[in-house]
Amino acid sequence: MSLIVVTTSPRVAPALLAPAAWRALTRGRVLTGSPDHPCLPYLDEAGVPVEVVTPDPGALARESRTGTVVWLAAQDGDEDLMRAVGHAAISLDDPPEIEVVPGSYDLPGARVLDLVQVMDRLRRECPWDRKQTHESLAPYLVEEAYEVLETIDQGDYPALREELGDLLLQVMFHSRVAQERTAEGGGFDVDDVAAGIVEKLVRRHPHVFGDVRVTGAGEVSDNWETIKAAERAAKGETASALSGVPMGQPAISLAAQLLRRAGRAGAPASLADGLTAGAGARLFALVRKVQEDGLDPEAELRAAAREYRRRVEQWEAGEGQDGEPRDTP
Repeated sequence: MSLIVVTTSPRVAPALLAPAAWRALTRGRVLTGSPDHPCLPYLDEAGVPVEVVTPDPGALARESRTGTVVWLAAQDGDEDLMRAVGHAAISLDDPPEIEVVPGSYDLPGARVLDLVQVMDRLRRECPWDRKQTHESLAPYLVEEAYEVLETIDQGDYPALREELGDLLLQVMFHSRVAQERTAEGGGFDVDDVAAGIVEKLVRRHPHVFGDVRVTGAGEVSDNWETIKAAERAAKGETASALSGVPMGQPAISLAAQLLRRAGRAGAPASLADGLTAGAGARLFALVRKVQEDGLDPEAELRAAAREYRRRVEQWEAGEGQDGEPRDTP
């Protein structure tokens, strides 16, 4: 006969079992070692009796030789137990057949629910996490964003995965802090954050979620700006093309974004002439020139900085720019 192991995901509602799992649960005696398994109330309501027992690998293997036994695994998969059952089964003269039936599958993004739970526990139980505020976390948010940018610049995609996780943690952390405020006090949670960006993306992509037709990426960009302008007007904000530009960003990228936004709005190029005298005006003019050449000034300066860093590190290692030992006095 056989041992059927039904597994479930802690990230899926316990009553949402696959049809194959429901069929398996009616094929034989159903056992579990988890008295608090979240599926138990739903199985009881469906008329499926489940016995809570002390896990015994040898007994499970032996009983499965003469009849069908269904094991409702703990939500961590009972891997150690199943490994022990497998060893016990192969030691028998007539080992039972062991079948694993997934009762539920994680949907894309399901592991984010784990992060919600971990962050909630950290906020309650870790002294450091418990005392953080939006203001104290702000430097980490900036730092993690730059670390993501660095992995992209380096083309280090395995590291990008890790750094994006660190950045996601910051979003989750701020959302968890905000959750402790009332709605009247500006409180929100991570679901509110996700709902807000979903609504915005749907609203700004009528060619995907509506009946608007576009001929290319340029028209998508134009529609995006039109929709953003309408959103600002609905909020009573200024209609300036420069609304929403974060003035606290690095100066090179700030200048580039202001020029880009103003150019799209049709502002005359002469507005960039004769700015504040000194190095600032010269730098601003250089940013404009680089953009006119079709380049990203922030990326260009960053590339030059990386090259300079490489040269300094070679010099410190006693090498010339070509990798050969440098001359010493």
